[in-house]
Amino acid sequence: MFQKLHHVAYRCCDAQETVEFYTKVLGLKYAAGEASPEGHKPYGEEVDLIHIFFECGDGSYIAFFDLPSSPPAQPDPNTPNWVNHIAFEVPSMEALLEGKRRLEDAGVDVLGPKDHRFCQSIYFFDPNGIRLEMTVRTEAPGELDRMERAAGEQLAAWNARKQRKYGVTA
Repeated sequence: MFQKLHHVAYRCCDAQETVEFYTKVLGLKYAAGEASPEGHKPYGEEVDLIHIFFECGDGSYIAFFDLPSSPPAQPDPNTPNWVNHIAFEVPSMEALLEGKRRLEDAGVDVLGPKDHRFCQSIYFFDPNGIRLEMTVRTEAPGELDRMERAAGEQLAAWNARKQRKYGVTA
């Protein structure tokens, strides 16, 4: 059984720009950077890369690969840009609003806060085009338990709707 998230990894356009954004704008700790040796062939072909890590407050990490020897990454044309994202939790509404201020002061477009009933969130993109969310928990006592109890029923209703509207079965 998984104990906690260790890291998620994404591709970045430029390691230096990514380090500056995640440290200076978001305030994360730059924890590691490991460049590949010249002639590195991890999967049979030569690749130049650096793998960089930023530490979150709970000891988990977000990591990036700068891969200048590979063609540029392409967005998935079939997936809206708000679907794939990373959500970072902050401890308070004050911290969320301070994060929004810091982002806007750095010239980053920010959406929100948006109230989701159990949390409030702001949304923005990092310099690599990765959608990020900053969120604060706001659930009422018992709300997460209620959501857990209803999860199976919600999934069954979704599967029925998807079958009815799109002919797709689970």
